Amino acid sequence: MWREREVNNITMSKGETETRTYLFRVLVEPDHGRWHACCPALEDIGGATWGCAREEALKNIKEVVDIIIEELIEYGCPMPEASEDEVCIFSEPRVMVTA
Repeated sequence: MWREREVNNITMSKGETETRTYLFRVLVEPDHGRWHACCPALEDIGGATWGCAREEALKNIKEVVDIIIEELIEYGCPMPEASEDEVCIFSEPRVMVTA
């Protein structure tokens, strides 16, 4: 099962004991000699960045997403509304490999 909860109903609290794994879709595209990366589910709250190379843009967008999620948890804010195509939530740890 790709999603065990509705994303829009998730409010994260600092100190929660339940581990969740979030899998976000990102877009990485060439943009005037550099690479633009964004996370559509988080773009309205700062989920975009760039890099000189595709790999750098991917690294940067991961850092941006990590920071946004950490802040949502710290302040007890709900996840922004997103479709199942944009984010999947798992109730247990997962490892992702992009090849």
